[in-house]
Amino acid sequence: MSYAIIETGGKQIRVEPGRYYDIELLPVDEQSTHTIDKVLLIHDEDDISIGQPFIEGASVEGTVMQHRRGKKVIVYKMRPKKKTRKKRGHRQEITRFMIDSINYNGKTLTATAATSGAEVVEDSSDEEE
Repeated sequence: MSYAIIETGGKQIRVEPGRYYDIELLPVDEQSTHTIDKVLLIHDEDDISIGQPFIEGASVEGTVMQHRRGKKVIVYKMRPKKKTRKKRGHRQEITRFMIDSINYNGKTLTATAATSGAEVVEDSSDEEE
């Protein structure tokens, strides 16, 4: 299994080809491709490459699936014995990002057929009742 650790939006994320991740908002259009050059680590089968801090020539390419907003976080401030209360909500802007490939030293790591194909198994035990 191959993966990479990238830095985006001030956070470090472990990514694999063929999977999508919710990351901080990227200033690009939906359905467009985007390249992330801040790659900290690449693991490919038995080979591990660690950058100091980043790996030269390594990149992660992906497609922006959609822009959305995260779950609402409620901030409630109250001072006891006073009539002071503040209730505020916040929703973070996020981008759903599909990882297409990991590029390093002329090699391109993509999703294999085993990881990208998901089987749907239906449970028939509910139909017997």
